[in-house]
Amino acid sequence: MSIAHSKQYKSGSMHVPSAEGQVKWMAGDEYTIKVSSRQTNGSLGFIIATVPPGQGPIAHLHKHNDESFYLLEGELEFLDGENTFVASAGDFVFVPRGIRHRFKNISDRDVKMAFFFTPGGPENFFLDFADDPLRGHSPRLWTPEDFTPEMIAVNDAMGNIILPE
Repeated sequence: MSIAHSKQYKSGSMHVPSAEGQVKWMAGDEYTIKVSSRQTNGSLGFIIATVPPGQGPIAHLHKHNDESFYLLEGELEFLDGENTFVASAGDFVFVPRGIRHRFKNISDRDVKMAFFFTPGGPENFFLDFADDPLRGHSPRLWTPEDFTPEMIAVNDAMGNIILPE
């Protein structure tokens, strides 16, 4: 379902039912964008992720956004600068802007987590460039060839920097 189905109330509150949000596939993971900065006047972007075994993004940093994670199911290995640690269901991880990070599912089952950007913005990259789900298929891994010049330019303009391991 589209994030357009969320309801904005007269007081300014927003309600996104549990089954709603726009689903996108990127780099082998499934992301459900529950709310984007386009809906929150830039305040935040909120996403639910399903990360298959062995998957997760490459190391990167956000120059203009903090990123926070709350693990709902499973365990993920997080990169924090040059060090790693494992976070489990119920754990919260805060990554301030400017810190090199990534997460990776090191288990044999899918991991589910909620994460958000403050201020919002990076989630719009998912909305604009990630793959739409295909029934009966799994998210595909991306290769460097998947990144078009436009995607690289948008990523650079947002202040996101790829810093591989």
